[in-house]
Amino acid sequence: MPADHAIAELRVSRLVLYEDQTFPGYCLVVLRDHATELFHLTPAVRTALLEDVCWAAEALERAFRPAKINYAVLGNQSPHIHWHLIPRRSD
Repeated sequence: MPADHAIAELRVSRLVLYEDQTFPGYCLVVLRDHATELFHLTPAVRTALLEDVCWAAEALERAFRPAKINYAVLGNQSPHIHWHLIPRRSD
């Protein structure tokens, strides 16, 4: 992920602006340390990661006032733990 798209350093992750802004505010929360599966993380890191995701979602909510935020965790194309946060509008 290009460093110039980084928005914030969080507890165990980095908040990154997604290149395709078809959905304004679309971001990724990318785990800083490499891991491919949530169950590979310690409970403390798993908890901190979810807190990072929630922090980022709240920031998106305040900034964009979306009708809903969609969350996606896949890892098919990039085998590294990261969450897609996609603010959605009702229109």
